[in-house]
Amino acid sequence: MRHVFADGKAIGPLNGSDSEIIAEAAAMLRSGETVAFPTETVYGLGADARNTAAVEAVFAAKGRPSDNPLIVHIARRSDLEALVTEVHPVASALIGAFWPGPLTLVLPVRPGVLSPLVTAGLDTVGVRMPDHPVALALLRAADCPVAAPSANRSGRPSPTLAAHVLEDLAGYIGGVLDGGAAGVGLESTVVQVQPDGTVAVLRPGGITAEQLAAVTGTAAAGAEPAAPSAAPSGGGSVPVPPAAVPGGMGGAGAAAQADAGSSPAPRAPGMKYTHYAPRGALGIVRGSSAQRVAETAAKLLQAAQRDGAVTGLLLFEEHRALYPADPAACVVSLGSLASPEEAARFLYAALRRCDEAGATYILAEACPVTGLGAAIMNRLMKAAGETVIDAG
Repeated sequence: MRHVFADGKAIGPLNGSDSEIIAEAAAMLRSGETVAFPTETVYGLGADARNTAAVEAVFAAKGRPSDNPLIVHIARRSDLEALVTEVHPVASALIGAFWPGPLTLVLPVRPGVLSPLVTAGLDTVGVRMPDHPVALALLRAADCPVAAPSANRSGRPSPTLAAHVLEDLAGYIGGVLDGGAAGVGLESTVVQVQPDGTVAVLRPGGITAEQLAAVTGTAAAGAEPAAPSAAPSGGGSVPVPPAAVPGGMGGAGAAAQADAGSSPAPRAPGMKYTHYAPRGALGIVRGSSAQRVAETAAKLLQAAQRDGAVTGLLLFEEHRALYPADPAACVVSLGSLASPEEAARFLYAALRRCDEAGATYILAEACPVTGLGAAIMNRLMKAAGETVIDAG
């Protein structure tokens, strides 16, 4: 951790003990202000989960729909008892295995202990204990449950650096604790244990379905993203991702968000609205072989360049040699396909790199949906508004 920022400016480089900066940030939370802080997943925008005015400030800063619930962060296992009415034995086993860590559990909320804005009026609340020394120190010092969605404008790629937070939210929040780069890079896995002990994955994330099954002994339900419809790559026209509009919402994503507006409140973040989108139009290319994916993507990028687009490409390092030299104006590697944790760590920064390059047409290679790939593809699909190009 290096600095605390307020309204985009450093208000105190660390001179001595980090505890002084932690104490300052904790005091801000207790007084009803908002503070962004690092976790092992992404940076979160925190507020006292009991304080409705503070929680309203989070929604306002993010431009977040009010029916999208927030995850509550705690520092001690004993803090959970004051927030929820019961913890299923399977949930307790998952807590024992993965807390602190990137796992959120949706549990029955104790009436009256949290702002109703945190739960979006539901009878459940998502709770997690982050595995980051700065986050845990802040939560202990604040001594209150902290509601903290990702610290970005709603719909934008989540922040994995303090600089990403400032890019989206400078001037809208009270401060930012800079703890360096997030390690996992994708948000927590959100699960809900059913009365019969089965585990439903509401959002894939840093804990994989395989890891969950190793603890529970049964496969988790809903861990993989739904199979999308795909646009064919043949024909006389170039398959184009939805046109980008201000705020990073493509046409298909905007329609999806409009449709979602009339549906019930989701049980967990990331279930209902388009998220994580770059400013340019994004499409995902999949196919029967890496060669076919590369050939299709290269042709589409060349055609888009001829039409005046600024192009971007997200690829896996093993496939770089399959593309011609300089296949796009902005080419970003997601790391090795054999090490999906690299893609998880780099994904949001890669999307923001495309924004920095002014990319208006972006293609990303698909990856297998096994293990951490399920979470990576979940985020890509949402960022692309479900736009998939089938290379055959």
